[in-house]
Amino acid sequence: MRRIKLVREGRYAAEVAVELIEEAGGWAPYLSAEDALRLDAVRKALRDGDLAAAARHGRVYELTPVSIP
Repeated sequence: MRRIKLVREGRYAAEVAVELIEEAGGWAPYLSAEDALRLDAVRKALRDGDLAAAARHGRVYELTPVSIP
């Protein structure tokens, strides 16, 4: 089952498509090792400010705080 995971790091966030694996019993649903490593790579890229690297895996957003008077 295809899902979008949101990875947030500092003032940036990225939407990354992953495949959730569903199996009877056990810890389902879960991520493949490849998808888990990709999420970690996106998180590290956002932390390091490497938006181009993060954008290779999904949509990147800059978060802006909203002040409400």
